[in-house]
Formats: sequence, C-alpha cells, structure tokens
Amino acid sequence: MMKKIHYIYMVLVAVALASCNDWLDVQPHSQIEDSELFSSESGYKEALAGVYSSMVGTSTYAKEMTFGFIGVLGQEWDYYSSAQYDAVATYDYEAAYPTNYINAIWKNNYTGISNVNNLLAHIDGGASLFSEDNYEVIKGEALALRAMLHFDLLRCFGVGFAVNPDMPSIPYSTALDYHVFPQLTVAEAATQVLADLLQAEALLREADPIVTGRVITELDDNGYLINRRVHLNYYAVKALQARVYMWMGRYDEALSAADEVIASNVFTWSTLENMERGYDRCLADEHIFALNNLTLKADIADNYFSEGSTSSFAVNRERLLTYYDNATQDYRYTFLFKAGTGTTFDNRYITKYDEPATSDSYYRNKMPLIRMPEVYLIKSEAEYRTSLTDEALSTLNELRTRRNLPALQELPSDYYAELINEYRREFLGEGQLFFLYKRLNHPVIAYSDIDPVATRSYTFPLPLSETQSAEREANR
Repeated sequence: MMKKIHYIYMVLVAVALASCNDWLDVQPHSQIEDSELFSSESGYKEALAGVYSSMVGTSTYAKEMTFGFIGVLGQEWDYYSSAQYDAVATYDYEAAYPTNYINAIWKNNYTGISNVNNLLAHIDGGASLFSEDNYEVIKGEALALRAMLHFDLLRCFGVGFAVNPDMPSIPYSTALDYHVFPQLTVAEAATQVLADLLQAEALLREADPIVTGRVITELDDNGYLINRRVHLNYYAVKALQARVYMWMGRYDEALSAADEVIASNVFTWSTLENMERGYDRCLADEHIFALNNLTLKADIADNYFSEGSTSSFAVNRERLLTYYDNATQDYRYTFLFKAGTGTTFDNRYITKYDEPATSDSYYRNKMPLIRMPEVYLIKSEAEYRTSLTDEALSTLNELRTRRNLPALQELPSDYYAELINEYRREFLGEGQLFFLYKRLNHPVIAYSDIDPVATRSYTFPLPLSETQSAEREANR
C-alpha cells in the first residue's frame, strides 16, 4: 500500500515515552530525520498511516478497546478463557491485570497523539508539497485522529459529562515537546475535542474525495486515499461530532450531525444476500470508519472467537437468546454467530471478524470503529430527548426493520432500556455498550451485581505515574 514500508515502522516508534516519570513528557526518538520524512507528500501520508497502524494493536482497538477489556466491562461475554479478565469483570481496577490494561490505553493513545502532533507541527510549512486538495485532507484527518484518541481517553478517564463536567479529567496534548500538559476538566477536554473536529470538518468539507467525488487511482501514491472508509473521512468526523455532542448532552447538535451523515446516502445497509452467502460479516457496507487490519482473521477471529483457542470469548446460547429477545429471525442472531461443538456446544462465537478468504477484499480485514447503526441510534435518542417522539420511533424502526425485526407501533415505556438492548445486539464485540452505560450513568449493568455508579467503576483511575509524579488531581 505504501511506497516505503520501513518508514511506517519508524514512525510508529518515532515518539516513545521518555524515561522520565511523567507519561506525557514525550520526545521524538526517530531513526529518520523529520526533515527527510516530511520532505514530500508521500512522507506525510506515510506518517499518518503509521498512526492508523499503531491503533491496530491488541492493547487498544484491535482487542482491549473493542471486545476485550471494554467488552468485559460491558458484561458482553459470559465466557472468556483467560482468567486475567476475572478482576476486570468485577471492576477491580487495583488488581494487576486491570491496571496493566488501563496503563496501556493511556500510554498508547498518548503515543499516537504525539505522532499526530509531530505531523501537525510540520504540515503547514510543507503545504506547498501537496497536490490537489491533499494538504487539506491529510491535515483534516490528523486533527480528527487527535480528537478521537483524546475523546476515547476522556470516555475512559473522565467522569460522565452528566455527572460533573467540572471534574478534573485528562491533559489535552497539542504539541510535540518536552512538556507537561495541564489537566483539564471534563468540559474543557470535550471542548478541545470539538475544536479539533470542527477544524477537521472545515478542511475536509471541500476536499475529501468521499464528498467531492474526486477519483483516486493506484497511481496516486499507490492508491493511498482510495478507500476513504479506512480513514477518518468527512462523514466520520460528523459521526464523531454526533458521538461527542451526545456525551455532552447537546442533543440538537448531535441530531444535526447525525442527520447530515444519514442524508449523504454514502453508506448503505448490509444486504441479506451477502449475509446468506457468508460475506460481509463485519457489516462493511455500514462502516463509516474502520481500521484496516491485514491479520484480522489470523490474529483476532482464530485467536479470540474460535472454540479451538485457549483465549476465546463467547456467549452462552441461552444468554444470547435473551440478548435478542428470542427473535431468532434477527439477521444479527442468524448470521453473525457460530456454535461450538463437543464440550463447547453451548458457546456462541461471533463471526464479525472471520471473513472468508474467498470473499471480496472490500469485506475483509476491516475492524469497525464507527458504523451507520450508531448514527441512527444517536439520531433516535436525540429526537427522543428533544420531544420528537414520533421521529424517534421512526428512526429506531429503520434499524429494526433492516435487521428483520417487526416495526414497533409505539415507543417502549422504558426507552433507555430498549436503547441499551439495541446497543448490546448491534455492537457486540465493538466496545460501544460500556460507554453507553457510562454516558447514561446507569446504576445497573446487566449481568453484574455491582453498582457502577456507587463504586465509581465507570471511570478508570489515572496511572500512578500521573497522580504521583505529575501531581494530577483526582479524576473520580
């Protein structure tokens, strides 16, 4: 895909955590000089590719931030063969394994942010190097990445916005230098996230090929910009805005952002035909933003969702039926799970990441981070919260009917219970359920007897390096 693959590796390690005690004291330690890397348009593309590649790691979005740590916190699984998740399931953040997971999320996200900041520190001075609208595209993506990585840190290490927006949360890193960034409140950090997203939106609105229709060929840096769905494209930025606005309780703005994504008609629903053929298990047609993971089947599907693995995750068949309210005609139930055999007969393993090698490359190697169903659910909830109840019902039914469920004649008496159920059904193995519980500040997480509000389990403790050496204020 890239001309100089060795660059990517070097970019990934270009910004390592310094040996000092503070995790945000970062310095570039690149084996290639910035002047070489950022001397061409291709160099900027390769630097950005390095950040995306760094997100495809088991400590972050290829496992722990999707189906592993975050999935267990959301009580999505009732079987995981690794005992290291036992303490996670009980929200014992002082235990060794949860501490390691939490520290890794902090470390890896801020390292990715530092790499983005390195690119942003150079790009304005190199604007003349770019052809077409690629300066705007690359800079817009970089700003969106910085926003997304910070927002997920905020979702982990900041209290819910509705709980206390003035509570100390995380630093927002905007430069690559030896510097301790100040700890911001939840509201301040969210505002910074939005500022980056709004700047990204302005850059991408008139430049992103997914909007303009500009044709990208293999001759254009080996087709780097061809598949905009594996980049933080314009509509991914709008979907992220909708996610952030919901987090902040700004429902009118969330609705507006969601409406724009839906109205674009760029993203379709996965088809029954493909599901019946065993294709599009990852629901690629619905991807707004996904990570390209070339070893998705070997590293994820075969290791973590296979009865032959010693590290697998599964749901008991009876529990899975409760997830889907015994509606076995639901396409998600019908096509996205496989049964165990022998002693694991009662286990059900998701097949989202097990795309067959015979399917078109379009459907393979995609780790979804933002999909259209989330935008519809955000839209429905925003409509409900702004008293547009008829519209909220219609939007919810759009998702239900696409999954082969009957349309509801009226909104459920407990709308939020239904919302939680839909998130569980739709995003199993994608990491969104726990964050919904947290945003709602829900006192009960199904299949757990621990009150996450009373125990403050929705907010991860800051790493000790931050509280001891950087003297951060308590975040929960």
